[in-house]
Amino acid sequence: MTDLNNVIEELRESLIDILSRWVSIPSLKADPAPGAPYGLEVKRALEAALADAQKLGFDVRNIDGHAGDVRMGPLDKDPLGILVHLDVVPAGDGWQVDPFGAVLEGDRIYGRGTSDDKGPAVAALLAMYAVKQAGIPLSREVRLILGCDEETGMDDMKYYAAQGLMPRTGFSPDASFPVINTEKGMLQIQLRTPAASDGLPVKSIDVGQRTNVIPGMATALIHGDGLLCAKVNRLAGDMHLQVEAEMAGDSLVRLTSTGISGHAAYPESARNAIGQLLLMLRALGVAGVLKTLADCVGMEYDGSGLGVKCTDALSGPLTCNLGILRYDKDGCFATLDIRYPVLAYHERIVHSLRAALGEDIQVTVAAHKDPHHVPPNSPLVTALLDAYHEETGRDRECISTGGGTYARCLGEGVAFGSAFPEDEELAHQAGEYASIDGLMTNIRIFANAIMKLAGA
Repeated sequence: MTDLNNVIEELRESLIDILSRWVSIPSLKADPAPGAPYGLEVKRALEAALADAQKLGFDVRNIDGHAGDVRMGPLDKDPLGILVHLDVVPAGDGWQVDPFGAVLEGDRIYGRGTSDDKGPAVAALLAMYAVKQAGIPLSREVRLILGCDEETGMDDMKYYAAQGLMPRTGFSPDASFPVINTEKGMLQIQLRTPAASDGLPVKSIDVGQRTNVIPGMATALIHGDGLLCAKVNRLAGDMHLQVEAEMAGDSLVRLTSTGISGHAAYPESARNAIGQLLLMLRALGVAGVLKTLADCVGMEYDGSGLGVKCTDALSGPLTCNLGILRYDKDGCFATLDIRYPVLAYHERIVHSLRAALGEDIQVTVAAHKDPHHVPPNSPLVTALLDAYHEETGRDRECISTGGGTYARCLGEGVAFGSAFPEDEELAHQAGEYASIDGLMTNIRIFANAIMKLAGA
């Protein structure tokens, strides 16, 4: 252990260097290209990560651009999977620095993907390197799997598994410590309906890029004049809404709603700009689907207005995010991201949505993932909790999440790290950063976990 700790202490500059280069690649999903099923920038991120791993002396594979892996130990012998991802969500609004600039300020490195999930990915890679450099013998393969489509459906892991490569057991450092052994079910819902023929004349709304992102900014163009602008600004103060109005041409008013962006799984730490906008439009007399969405969703994120509010002791309450809203004369399109408890039934949730929204709104299930649970007394969970406790002195504890990680792709998998309980929730938010000290502690924890789960 002394030798291992000495090796880890020397990795700080490598951590900063590798992470900075990975963050500088805007690995957003885009149109497919040859060898790049998720776009050229995602391909570039995967190739950069595999090249860095190869320089560290690891056996690496590129799985047709869908994923890659980094291997050590007795290859193909009951691999311990460590699943991370290189793709990121769009930067969004509200950044004070270049979101792909990997800006280093003190102990923090800022940029999209620093905490979700490139920082943890580098920490896991360097933990493997530390174990290798310390000469610790292994009884099974340790495999770092680099995914490329975690944020938009996990088709990468479906492809990886279809090649017969997916390990049976492992963990994903894409959430929080100590151990997340329970992940809620996930429903992505699409709503479609014609535009309203009466009420406040709304010209257009075009907000949101991803269903699983809480939008921090939303705008709408409505027909009106200076009197309407004054009314909006007065109502915003009365209703405590961050909404402003300004003239945007002849007889057009632009409403701008400013919220706080975030991850759909953690709505309590954000403020949905679409919800604010809908409440203002309702106060101005909007009709049709926009009024229905204001009534049934608005600023709520527990599903109560939709008749789907529920909770259980194992996984906590249901959450609901209105992530995308498109509206013009041709109709309305919107999305809901719902994370539901383990003991709930997704069919009943969908039935309740249709009843609440009415016959005029078409409700379609775009994607669904069942809940995921690993018993807290399993050998995997026990070993990870021990590694966490030994490196931090903190309590051994299992928790649940509304986030969906690669852990659910494994027969027995949990989320393990990388955020600590006191850390800010910054995934999908402006100003995302990772603590270098925190990632160094991650390296120690992951190295300890590798020894416990794969050491000879």
